Amino acid sequence: MFRHVALATALAATLAAPLHASAMDDAELSRIRVEIKQLKEAYESRIQALEQRLQAAESRPAAPARSAAAAASPANAFNPAVSLTLGGTYANLKRDPAQYRIQGFIPGGDESGPGKRSFNLGESELSLSANVDPHFSGKLTFALNAENQASVEEAHFETLGLANGLNLKGGRFLSSIGYLNGQHAHAWDFVDAPLVYKAMFGGQYKQDGLQLRWLAPTERFLELGIEAGNGNAFPGNDRSKNGIGAVTIFGHVGDDIGDSASWRAGVSLLRTASAARNFSDIDHTGTGVTDAFAGDTHLWAVDGIYKWSPNGNSTRINFKLQGEYFRRKENGTLTYDTQAQSLGTTLLRYGGAQSGGYVQGVFQYAPNWRVGLRLDKLNAVAPSLALAGTALTSADFRQLLPYAPTRSSLMFDFSPSEFSRIRLQFAQDKARPGVTDNQVFLQYIMSLGAHGAHSF
Repeated sequence: MFRHVALATALAATLAAPLHASAMDDAELSRIRVEIKQLKEAYESRIQALEQRLQAAESRPAAPARSAAAAASPANAFNPAVSLTLGGTYANLKRDPAQYRIQGFIPGGDESGPGKRSFNLGESELSLSANVDPHFSGKLTFALNAENQASVEEAHFETLGLANGLNLKGGRFLSSIGYLNGQHAHAWDFVDAPLVYKAMFGGQYKQDGLQLRWLAPTERFLELGIEAGNGNAFPGNDRSKNGIGAVTIFGHVGDDIGDSASWRAGVSLLRTASAARNFSDIDHTGTGVTDAFAGDTHLWAVDGIYKWSPNGNSTRINFKLQGEYFRRKENGTLTYDTQAQSLGTTLLRYGGAQSGGYVQGVFQYAPNWRVGLRLDKLNAVAPSLALAGTALTSADFRQLLPYAPTRSSLMFDFSPSEFSRIRLQFAQDKARPGVTDNQVFLQYIMSLGAHGAHSF
């Protein structure tokens, strides 16, 4: 049957155009007969070859059936997506990074500074992720720093397909406060975090707890969420208490503007607390002392981002403008000289307010090439300290003296592919009064393995 159908198809294709034999000479008729004969021979040869393959396959013994256990489990039951991001920098810093501080702000950890001079391994990330079952997925990310120390960046589960636009996440995760905080460092557009992130979070804010999101069933993007955590991360610290130590509330809204542009805006609120949150300072005698804050922290944030690319095609040319503003208020007590290193331990009432933000623009002017500019500005007013009746003055809290730190950064990067990037960044940092730190960074970012899409 197959042979007859194939032959009929060949003849029909050959004789599709109407031929009038009466108008043809014998030479033309002979040529057509030869072509038909060649087509018949070619198709008969292919049919014979296929029939021989079919007979050979039918003559083989049937493969043994798999056991029920083998059929129930996949060939590779443990098969998570694995990704590795390698990062490193070369830093040329005019000022000693060991003396770096952001004036007017209680220090938030080692990540507040520009890092070490010369070549540095930077932070590399190893991630494993997979669906657990039809209801949950899981992700684990290790961060490896230049000091050969490993830490857990993220370790959380997430629900799949909850009803009514709900999504639940539990474990350790990057908080959704602000815009940049929820992204891994290798996805940032600059070598380091903005000044406001270093001052407010010591780099980046992570939660150990639960996050619940709700995506509204509307044409315009609308998302609301709440996080409940233990509050151990700066600006909080471990208070060894049961219950919820920190709460974050956030909301995001966004939409398209025609075919070429889109935007997103958000608001966030973080409430946490501290007990004996220590930091180093220098009093008026020039003695290094250890002070400690205990009390409540309230932090508000607004963020916005605008993206443009011709007709929505961002592969060749695109522009991104984003900015964030944070304001933090803290109330409680400040213990001066907890180790009695200078003038003796003194407990004071404390009230402080700091604010700041950044704005940045990144322009991809050709495939694989981008240029970006970021401007940072902070503002720290003089804290309220109950100094009456003590031997202390505001000069004994040099770290908390009012100031308005600034920094400007210019970067160029080249991405040969979506998995590799080389970046050059120049920055002028004025985080300390009367000190200008000219900084040059050369950074590489290499991604291996599975790599999911970045957020908007």
